[in-house]
Amino acid sequence: MGNSVRQDDTGGAAVVRGTVSPTPEAAETPPDAAWDPAQYGRFAEERSRPFHELVARIRTPSPRRVLDLGCGPGELTLQLAQRWPDAHVIGLDSSPEMLERARALDVDARVEWAQSRAEDWVDAAGGEPFDVIVTNATLQWVPTHLRLIPAWFGALRPGGTFAMQVPANFDAPSHRLMREVAARHARAEDLAPGLDRARSVALLETYAALLLDLGAEVDAWETTYLQVLATREDAAHPVLEWVRGTGLRPVLGVLTEAEERAAFLTDYERELDLAYPRRGFGVLFPFTRLFAVGRKPDSAAEKMTEEPAEIAS
Repeated sequence: MGNSVRQDDTGGAAVVRGTVSPTPEAAETPPDAAWDPAQYGRFAEERSRPFHELVARIRTPSPRRVLDLGCGPGELTLQLAQRWPDAHVIGLDSSPEMLERARALDVDARVEWAQSRAEDWVDAAGGEPFDVIVTNATLQWVPTHLRLIPAWFGALRPGGTFAMQVPANFDAPSHRLMREVAARHARAEDLAPGLDRARSVALLETYAALLLDLGAEVDAWETTYLQVLATREDAAHPVLEWVRGTGLRPVLGVLTEAEERAAFLTDYERELDLAYPRRGFGVLFPFTRLFAVGRKPDSAAEKMTEEPAEIAS
């Protein structure tokens, strides 16, 4: 696999080699609202498509050990087990609510489920390396992930693959308006730290350069999905329902009183109605995501390249 960086919606982009600046230490933030698997699953089809497109680019044959770093409610992790039926698949997540849902779905006990923050994860199986590490829509919640990627890549066997996908829509109206409404809320100072974590998502070129500097064969690309979200007259704005399961959690974790939470949501939904008007077919909701797949070179292939075979005379 050659190295490539693609931007599907805007044309090609050059691979940039160079060092990656360390991620600043994350400021202490109030706890987020608990993950709600049912709320998160309301847009399962839209959320799963990037995962399938990411996994399709993994070229490691017949992996024996697979880690899903940030497995969420488990549906997609179980699909990894179906894709590689002979693999030992581990699903790791920090949310007990998500893992409870995952274990309930895993009726055949096909996956090993483990609770840990990505920042704290240490392989419990004695350091045995992995063939594939997948992390899908997780690293935006890990402010120090640029520092952690080298260790995760280092946990791969030769020929193994690290595959990541992160949202890159934090300047979109959905998130910009969330920050603006928070800034004029009575508890603006409490709300700001949780909404600042979006800054931890880097440029596509940064992820590509980081993996290239680790010696990986890299395939990196950016895709903007023009999603059509269904609307109902008696329901909240669909973009509000989308972020309620993900990006709005820091706000909901702070605004625990019903009155102050309702005031925020009313103001925010009013802004969303202007930015994403409801139409007969629903709401158009563009959503940009970054993908990077890094394959560790196979040591045997490298040895053959470095040490040409002798020719008998």
